Amino acid sequence: MAPSAVFLEPDSLLTPKEKNKLRKPVVEKMRRDRINSSIEQLKLLLEKEFQRHQPNSKLEKADILEMTVSYLKQQNQLQMKRSFHKSSQFDFREGYSRCLQEAFYFLSLHKVRTETQTKLLSHFQK
Repeated sequence: MAPSAVFLEPDSLLTPKEKNKLRKPVVEKMRRDRINSSIEQLKLLLEKEFQRHQPNSKLEKADILEMTVSYLKQQNQLQMKRSFHKSSQFDFREGYSRCLQEAFYFLSLHKVRTETQTKLLSHFQK
């Protein structure tokens, strides 16, 4: 049997539909390569986390994606807790400071003995 040669027509002779047919597999391969590359990057970034959950196991792409989503949700919850804690600490300090200002104002309006005033202010500063 004689070898068959595939003859490709020049681009100018191809219809747009034919061009799309030729281009589609190439574009699809590029898309799959991008997806695979991103999944591999996730795997490398979260490698320690994956080893903690599933040591010595081959992870499928779906496993990597699921575990990444789970990890990100967990991190988001931790961040929200930290934010709430910082906010409540700030609110407490602000409220305490405001209370202290009110106490100073009250003491300045009334004739309170200086010794009592000093003891009270010393107590507040502790």
